[in-house]
Amino acid sequence: MTDPARLTGAVLTIDLEAIVTNWRRLRDESGSGHVAAVVKADAYGLGVAHVVPALHAAGCRHFFVAHLIEALEVVDILPRGSFVAVLSGLNPGAESACAAAGVIPVLNSLGQARRWIAQARIDNRRLPAILQVDSGMSRLGLPPHEAAELAADQELPDHLSILAVMSHLACADEPGAPANLAQAEAFGQLADLFPGVPRSLANSGGCLLGERFAGDIARPGIALYGGDPATGDHAPFAPVVRLEAAVIQMREIPAGTGVGYGMTWHAPVPTRLATIGVGYADGWLRSLSGQGAAWFGEVRLPIVGRVSMDSIIVDISALPEGALAEGDMVELIGQHQTIDDVAHAAGTISYEILTSLGQRYHRVYRPAAAQQELAA
Repeated sequence: MTDPARLTGAVLTIDLEAIVTNWRRLRDESGSGHVAAVVKADAYGLGVAHVVPALHAAGCRHFFVAHLIEALEVVDILPRGSFVAVLSGLNPGAESACAAAGVIPVLNSLGQARRWIAQARIDNRRLPAILQVDSGMSRLGLPPHEAAELAADQELPDHLSILAVMSHLACADEPGAPANLAQAEAFGQLADLFPGVPRSLANSGGCLLGERFAGDIARPGIALYGGDPATGDHAPFAPVVRLEAAVIQMREIPAGTGVGYGMTWHAPVPTRLATIGVGYADGWLRSLSGQGAAWFGEVRLPIVGRVSMDSIIVDISALPEGALAEGDMVELIGQHQTIDDVAHAAGTISYEILTSLGQRYHRVYRPAAAQQELAA
């Protein structure tokens, strides 16, 4: 039987135990009552159908996604009645489907709140909701005057069960940014409009900012998946992904030869090259042209020329002749370069690297210990 990795030419290994390890670390360090998991964008591209069960088996009970269509997928994975919330709220007309599925909308505007209240009247029952207030990011959430108007609505408790008041930190990746304390102060004042309601402010970086940011529900995302959520001297989170790709072809070119589309790179000396079967269609961003690298053993193999749709070309001159052969796998993400290293080379952030990883890879999931224990 043919090895699936030979059919795809690249292998993406996803360590579910590492995701669980990162969640437990955040749970222990955040000081909040609950640590949720943000699993939007197919669990940051790593496969919500695998990630959510691993986290649930480890004890995670709160899950956040961006859109209702994502929530419906997560609801199908979890036991009935699980806490699944939609960060973007509901588009007009989606209220009935949300209520029927038992999904919790994050209400970001008076319009969303009024429509959800109307759905509660139609269903003749109180519906759960989270209120998001804008503490300064100016992206989503009720501005102060709308939050005050909603809080003054005497009929609100008759129709909605408010499970939490939340906001989102704009600069949590910069622990010393004055905006963090300013947002915490603004959030506290807005949350006071809803006394006795649990609070949620901390994202991944916020979990590392201390007790003032912890709240009752933390909502980490990138840290779960091995990314660095903030500058500082904290220990790195456990790496989650490893990406390896196969050598398609090797050649030696004379000095002066142009390489790749546009021939943007010319060999300064006779050079040995290898073509690797990963390109921008696989999420290996075009901005890595002439910037990124692969690794073989302890040797860095720089990308030369432009990243193509299906391939990259790397300089293998630093390897002994015969050390690399067609079909051998080189490392693109792993021991020698993290997702943050790749992001830095690409001029972007680790979030984009993860969520760009394509579907052509052969995916290998390393199970989490908690799942194995349940299965036993």
